[in-house]
This record gives sequence, structure tokens and C-alpha cells, in this order.
Amino acid sequence: MTPTPVLGVPIQERYLAIDVLRGLTIALMIVVNTPGSWSHLYAPFAHADWHGFTITDLVFPTFLFVVGNAMSFSMKKMEKMDQGVFLKKVFKRTAIIFLIGWGLNAFPFFEYNEAGGIVMINWWDVRLLGVLQRIALCYMLASLILFYLGKRGAVVFSILTLLGFWWALYFFGDTEDPYSLTGNAVLKLDLWLIGAKNLYGGEGIPFEPEGILSTFPSVVNVIGGYFAGKFIQQMGNTSKTVKAIFIAGVVMIVVCLLWDNVFPINKKIWTSPYVLLTVGLDLFLIAFLILVIEVWKKRNWTYPFEVFGRNPLILYVLSGIVISVMHIIQIGDKSLKGVIYELAFTSWLGPKNASLLFALFYMLLIWLVGLWMDRKKIYIKV
Repeated sequence: MTPTPVLGVPIQERYLAIDVLRGLTIALMIVVNTPGSWSHLYAPFAHADWHGFTITDLVFPTFLFVVGNAMSFSMKKMEKMDQGVFLKKVFKRTAIIFLIGWGLNAFPFFEYNEAGGIVMINWWDVRLLGVLQRIALCYMLASLILFYLGKRGAVVFSILTLLGFWWALYFFGDTEDPYSLTGNAVLKLDLWLIGAKNLYGGEGIPFEPEGILSTFPSVVNVIGGYFAGKFIQQMGNTSKTVKAIFIAGVVMIVVCLLWDNVFPINKKIWTSPYVLLTVGLDLFLIAFLILVIEVWKKRNWTYPFEVFGRNPLILYVLSGIVISVMHIIQIGDKSLKGVIYELAFTSWLGPKNASLLFALFYMLLIWLVGLWMDRKKIYIKV
């Protein structure tokens, strides 16, 4: 295996703070994705119902932000490539990550029929989009923008996209409430282009939180991470850098809060104020990590997060597969997951504590796999 993590660059060329931020993100992703019970969650570990924000709503955009951080290194080499080589590399990586995400939606590829037999799933009914699919599309679009339009073009794209997305939602959404679950333009476009049966159904109606239209503002999260990474490389890991990044984060959050009065913060349709809020908070996080790790030289706590940060894609995919297998395996009339949850957690803990502790232990299980891979110097590259 080549010692190069997905969407990253060689370990020796990356900043430790970026690896730690990536690792923190993957760890929290696993925790919020695999509670013991979806009916018993502490509020910070659940997404906002619609408008609003919780710490869980920061997880996905932070991963996009660190994709942009990594691109600030990898684009140096890619910008020197011939156009054909560059496009082949970008489209190949995009396709692989997209298909892995689609495969996760389809896993375990079979279902039980009414007679209790096992049949192959109907592939035409599989949800098309999802987390990895959005990461793939955002990576592709950000790469093309930076390659063809450069840094100035990326800034112009970001501004026009955030303003244009506001305009699109307002004028193509329902007149009464263009930002509602049933009346937003993101849903309307997905129903027209994809169809209801291939959309996510977790909102009570067919609605895709990783929809086509809302992918465009999410590209700005990647571009924000790219510029943060470039700035850190140019300025160095100094207290002056930390201060500048922190001030930039404050500016974005202030603009977000002002904009929120007319265009609400909403993760599920990825509104423009939500982009500014999450990029601003990610700037706080990366500034804080640089301060602690590089300026204060406090590094004795970072390794557990580096484990996740060095193999983010494979560990994220594994976390989805293992929990699915635990649901599939039946022990009597219960799943393996249900048996473990009941015996090891709900038997002695209250509902919310049991649910959270299961998620934490499951995250540690995946971390142990990552630890083994790191000790064996196995790093999966796409």
C-alpha cells in the first residue's frame, strides 16, 4: 500500500493539525451515525430538525473543509499536470468515491421477500446520493474550479454561488415558504431529475439532504478549506497565523448571523448562512489546533486522532459496513447489534446514556482497526 491517505498528500508533507482535525471529524461522524438507539439521543448528537444548528451539523462540512485543506497541498502537483492527465485523475477519483457511496446505500445487496427468502435488491430503487457522493462531487467541482479559474476565480465562484443559491431558493421555492421541507427548490429539482424512489426517506417524505442543487454551496466549504490550507502554508504555524484565521472566522460568523435574519441557517438544504457558519467554526478549530500543536508544542494527545486522520475513507466505509452486518446477523428474534446493545448497555444504563456509550464503544472498535492499519503502515489511497 502507498502511504497516502484518501484525498490527501504524503504524510510528511501534511500539517499535523489537519490530520488531527480530520481524525476528530471521522470520530464524531461515527459517533453520530451509530447511536445505540435513534429514539434516545442527547440533543447535541442529533441534527437540527430543520432550521437551526447543533454540533452534529458541523461534522459533514468539516470533512469537506479538510478535503479542501488536503487539496491545498495536492493541487501544487496537479496544477503542473497536462490537462488530460489532470482530468483523468480527478474524474477517476470522483467516480470511485461516488460509487463506493452508492454501494454503501445498496449494502448488503439483498433483502428478504414476503416468503422469508433472500432476493437481490432492485438496483433501480437504491438511493442515488449520499455523504460520499457529495464529497466526490464537491472534490471534483472544487478541483476543476481551482485548476481552470485559479484562486481569484474560486473566490468569485464562492460569492456568486452563495448569493445565487439564495436567489434560486427564493424564486423557485414555494411562495408561502421557499425554505420549508416540502416547498424548497432543492427538493423540486431532485424530484424532477432523480425521482422520489431514489431519494432519502428519513424526513418522512422523499427528500435528499445531499441534493443536486445544494451541492453547489457545499463546494464553498471545500474552497474555504483550500484557502485556509494555503494561508497556513504561506504564513507558517505562528501565533500571527492563528490570530488572522480566528479573525476571518469571526467575520464569517457575524455575516452568517446577520444573513440568518432573512435566509435561515439550515444544514439539510445547505443554505448560504450555514456555509459561512461552518467555515467560520472550522477556522476556529484549525486555528485552535495550530495554537496548541504548533505554537504551544502540545502534541502528546494527538496520536489517537491521527489514526483516524490517516485512513479516513476506509474507516468511514468500514463503520457503515460493520454496523449493517451487525443488524443483519440474527440471534433468535433479535439482531446481533440488538443483543449486544441490550446485554452490554441498556441492562445497566438509562436510555440516552446507553445509546451514547454504544456509539462511543463502536467508534473505538473502528479506531482499533485504524490503529492496526497505522502500525502496519497500511494507508488506502483512491
